[in-house]
Amino acid sequence: MTPLYYVISVVLVGFHSLLGKVLDPAGGAAWLLSIVGLTLLIRVALIPLFVKQIKSSRNMQLIQPKVKELQKKYGHDRERLAQETMALYKETGTNPFASCLPILLQMPIFLALFRLLDQAADRKAHGVLTQELATQFGQAELFGKIPISSTLIKSDGNMGVIVMALILVLAMTATTFLTQRQLMAKNMPADALSGPYAQQQKMLLYVLPVVFAVGGVAFPIGVLIYWTTSNVWTMGQQFYVIRNNPAPGTPAAHAKQEREEAKAARKRARKGLPEVAPTEEEQAVAEEQHRTAPRQQPKRQTRSQRKKR
Repeated sequence: MTPLYYVISVVLVGFHSLLGKVLDPAGGAAWLLSIVGLTLLIRVALIPLFVKQIKSSRNMQLIQPKVKELQKKYGHDRERLAQETMALYKETGTNPFASCLPILLQMPIFLALFRLLDQAADRKAHGVLTQELATQFGQAELFGKIPISSTLIKSDGNMGVIVMALILVLAMTATTFLTQRQLMAKNMPADALSGPYAQQQKMLLYVLPVVFAVGGVAFPIGVLIYWTTSNVWTMGQQFYVIRNNPAPGTPAAHAKQEREEAKAARKRARKGLPEVAPTEEEQAVAEEQHRTAPRQQPKRQTRSQRKKR
């Protein structure tokens, strides 16, 4: 854990030194915002991995019909089914475990921050966190009475800690659930909502929130802030990707098509064009009629009429 202590403490101390110029360095707000800064920096660094996760998740959805065909064909032979399924994954560049990678990579950082904050409460320094900074970090309080190193199970009857910890545990649990639900409800085609992959997604949908809810009672306030902020970032990032680059055949793809059609209709209305654009066949007929229509000849006029003009 020592390398992680150094990485996390360098980022925390860096943000704290900047925030300490405008906020009380010993106050909880400076340290809390430093944790938020750490979270955002980590999530920015994980963007390439998130893109890979989205791509792999989309491939998993799109190949589900082929996976079902393999199951029907080789359902009696588990070994052959596993071989053919892995060959399909390799052919399509799909990693069935990619959806777990961001969480797995964040867990060591999560644990390092947990221990860093937990031991700072006992004035134990790690990394570049000096004894003085460790004491500040461990004793920093929000609103003058909520130590960010306190946990729900070690609140010592502090109602401020109990209320804030409960709020953050619920927020962490809800955002974990909604992030997974957002993916299943908006970016999974109908034929991908059954089968092994769908069962895995449904299991994660309910298991992960329960795990975080149970474990959250032992997490310090600062760690709860970290994980909740990370979840909110994931929801926003996932919303952007699903909205602008949805998987084909999903509700998100249909919603995007409707938005594009509505936008095109508004554009035609501003130009005074018909609400519904003519089809290629209708355009061809209109052009043919325009070419074959007889030209209107000007009326003959007498010499006196021409002089009047």
